[in-house]
Amino acid sequence: MKRLYPLIIVFLLVGYVKASDAPTLAVGFDGALEKNGLPASWKLSVRAGTADAGIAPENNRQILHIKCREASFSLERTLPVDPADYPYISWTWKAVRLPLLGDVRQKGHNDQALQLLVAFENRRVLSYVWDSNAPEGAVVDESIGWPVNLAIKVIVVKSGGADTGKWITLKRNICEDYRAFFNGPPPGVQGVRIQSNTQYTRDTAEGYVWDIVFSRSLQALAR
Repeated sequence: MKRLYPLIIVFLLVGYVKASDAPTLAVGFDGALEKNGLPASWKLSVRAGTADAGIAPENNRQILHIKCREASFSLERTLPVDPADYPYISWTWKAVRLPLLGDVRQKGHNDQALQLLVAFENRRVLSYVWDSNAPEGAVVDESIGWPVNLAIKVIVVKSGGADTGKWITLKRNICEDYRAFFNGPPPGVQGVRIQSNTQYTRDTAEGYVWDIVFSRSLQALAR
């Protein structure tokens, strides 16, 4: 998405999370909060409007709460992971309100309540979105050319409002997705981003995000 690059390009190049016997690597929102109400490991960036993001307690855990009013903002975290060791990713989110006219396929309507992006070392990005109108399985190329040179594939993994208000867990094989969309094996993951946009449709969106988990196997992702 053309609004992504100011943050995507600042992921730091650091060493992989070393392979271990751990079946999963979980990334959550626990820990001490900064003055902005967010954990220090997550960096907030505002593209348009005003960000409304904070931590809400639920089941003895810290959960990310996002409310996006005619705005565009994101939180990202540097997280170097070797996909050869951890090819699977899962995340749990809950949409409370979707931008009514949001549609990733239409310029001027490209707003989504919830997005999860995985950025790789070679400036390629997989973006998984909960879209209001585009059907599940739809894929859009939102690559950005020179001088940014980001290759971005957007995949609709959830569509419509039937499941708003419910916690939904999604699972993807990032190695398979990378090969399918970029025609080759993936390099290292640099980091992850959570994003919300409503600036085009001038609407409001709201949602929650729980843990993001990288895993060696699908079995290890069972909750």
